[in-house]
Amino acid sequence: MSKANKHRGRCRTHGRGHKAGRGAGKRGGRGLAGINKHRVMTRIKYMPDHWGMHGFNRDPSLRTVYITCNVSDLEGMADGKDSIDLTEMGIDKLLGSGRINKALTVTVGEWSAKAGEKISAAGGSIEGDDDEEEFE
Repeated sequence: MSKANKHRGRCRTHGRGHKAGRGAGKRGGRGLAGINKHRVMTRIKYMPDHWGMHGFNRDPSLRTVYITCNVSDLEGMADGKDSIDLTEMGIDKLLGSGRINKALTVTVGEWSAKAGEKISAAGGSIEGDDDEEEFE
């Protein structure tokens, strides 16, 4: 008698047992089924960082986001003029990346120390918006 014939008329299970013949019953469900129940040790051992939050985000009210511009961009923005108003263009802070060869008078709210050094080395100056301080 073949195996197929042997299991053909076995009560309700056909020789498979009660759960083995029903979809994903023998493997305990599909995908991540039971990961907090009968597969919890698998989760703890093999997936320790799979759930939960990682890292942190500061509250948006505490974040300071500047719209910035580098010293290297100033000559192209000046269009042949001797002065440039960055706050009028919507730029909050001037950063010191790049080179500048032209003497410019820049009006901006905030600037880095390196940007101030490079502009003064080129013969220019930076004016602040609020208190009209000059950096030379």
